[in-house]
Amino acid sequence: MTEQAPPLTYRRSLSPSRAGDFQNCPLLYRFRTIDRLPEPASPAMVRGTLVHAVLEDLFGEPAPGRTLERAVDLLPSEWEQLRQADPRVTELFTAEQAAEETAWLASSIDLLTTYFTMEDPRYLEPAAREERVTYEPEPGLAFGGIVDRIDIAPDGRIRVVDYKSGRAPSPVFESKAIFQMRFYALVIWRTRGVIPTLLQLMYFGDGQFLRYEPTESDLVHTEKKLLALWAAIERAIELRDFPPRPSGLCGWCAHQALCPAFGGTPPELPVLQIAPPRDTL
Repeated sequence: MTEQAPPLTYRRSLSPSRAGDFQNCPLLYRFRTIDRLPEPASPAMVRGTLVHAVLEDLFGEPAPGRTLERAVDLLPSEWEQLRQADPRVTELFTAEQAAEETAWLASSIDLLTTYFTMEDPRYLEPAAREERVTYEPEPGLAFGGIVDRIDIAPDGRIRVVDYKSGRAPSPVFESKAIFQMRFYALVIWRTRGVIPTLLQLMYFGDGQFLRYEPTESDLVHTEKKLLALWAAIERAIELRDFPPRPSGLCGWCAHQALCPAFGGTPPELPVLQIAPPRDTL
């Protein structure tokens, strides 16, 4: 008699990235959120994480010391911390690839240099950095994630800032980029009672800004959309049906070998059960 696999647990929670996964491809959502399949680290992804970490620590410095030179000085220690924290990162470069690693670190300096052309951190005092925000639109369901930076003006106006290591999207894809920020604006509104005045994405790949001023109707619509999206996720869980949705994004997917769209077979989906509630996503 074949032993039955233990149930897989899933949390009734949704972040901007997981919401994007389900909209782009329900099967990818399943692989990442339910199966929790590992994915190799990519140089671009890790470079973005590294630059985020440097900027977070830079804002912990006294204002006069927040210079490009100091940011560059922080790179080696932040890089070492990343290597120690994630085994996948250590596999990016072998001992024989020292030259490639040096060039990769230099590209991180290029991104930091671009950041300093976009704003001067010596004249900013963020209210929060890498802030986890979450709220429950209904009992047992949590919406939230981690915001790169929240700025609050003396008059109470809120600016939500997100760093991107790539290039700004074309106008055709701007709505997808701003969706993440509307998500965060919704959570901040529901938890603080204040609608952020400005949502700002900073693209270090080309030094461009993408800005949006949300309204209450925007955020109410976003909330309805997210609730409908979660209902669709729970239907997929109930039906045990997470179909692939082939698109141009498939070329960057780490799970093509398991995808039916590419001749693969996903692992069998065990019985699913809701995980016990917890305070954070």
